[in-house]
Amino acid sequence: MIHLAFWTLMTYFKFVGNPLQSSYATPDLFFTTYILVFTATFYVHYGIVMKLIFQSFRWEKLLAGFAISYVFFTALRWLTEQVITDYLFHKVNYTDPDFLNYILDNLSYSSMPIIFSSLLWLAIYFIRLLEYNKFILEENKNTEIKFLKAQINPHFVFNTLNNIYSMVYFQSDKSLPAIEKLSQIMQFTTYESQKEKIKLASEINYIRAYIELEQLRHAENAFVSLAVEAVDENIEIPPYILSPLVENALKHGVMSDTEPILIELKAGSQRLTFRVQNTIGTQKKDKLGGIGLDNLQKRLAIHYPGSHTLQITNENNHFTAELQIELP
Repeated sequence: MIHLAFWTLMTYFKFVGNPLQSSYATPDLFFTTYILVFTATFYVHYGIVMKLIFQSFRWEKLLAGFAISYVFFTALRWLTEQVITDYLFHKVNYTDPDFLNYILDNLSYSSMPIIFSSLLWLAIYFIRLLEYNKFILEENKNTEIKFLKAQINPHFVFNTLNNIYSMVYFQSDKSLPAIEKLSQIMQFTTYESQKEKIKLASEINYIRAYIELEQLRHAENAFVSLAVEAVDENIEIPPYILSPLVENALKHGVMSDTEPILIELKAGSQRLTFRVQNTIGTQKKDKLGGIGLDNLQKRLAIHYPGSHTLQITNENNHFTAELQIELP
């Protein structure tokens, strides 16, 4: 398309110039031969010389390449206008030309196809370079997303298996229900997590299952208050974009019916708001405590650049995380 646009403009300015004029340029014999030589030189320089120059660029190669294209233009023009036209039509463009004058004259004529060809090649080269860089950035982003997802699943499984291990060790009757819940959650992680986007309802169901699994480990049954308001069923989000905040609260917050963890979700057609508040526990955090939130911030930056806010506050022994996402 770029080549077509280029030649359309060249034809317009060469033959039309001013469209208000009533007369247009009419090609004669040597104008036609010049166009042929122009086109041939243009594409020899474009398709061969410029590629060789930029395989391993050096200024010496650039000068040599331009010199080769000039020699090609001059030799082809001599062959066409001084030999072939003389043989076919008994006409020559230059009558008894002086060699030096012919060389200098064609230096001017050859500059247009060589310079235009170089500029067009460079323009398309940089367009392709930008497209390639965009492709590489997309691939890197997809690779990073896959890596971050891979971080989430082992982290969750590690915590949950530790919990179930404790139940089995103390011969709790909650062991089998916990294993069943883990099976349901792993079904989500196996299938839903591989998708780029999932229904918001799927993420909510995953969070409910996660909470129920945690409740099996505790005597209290009302330590989490989950309020879901006005959920648009058509909303799609990346998997694990909300659950890290819940996981962080359950892992590090106080778990009691007197100080429940508060989880609120509001989702409309344009904005999603997710708020998690918990009382900070006195237990010492383990070394893996920061993976979830750091991971979440990286994934938000990838999926919602410039259209999300994640505010985290720690006041009066209360930890609050509020996530707002502007939906497309």
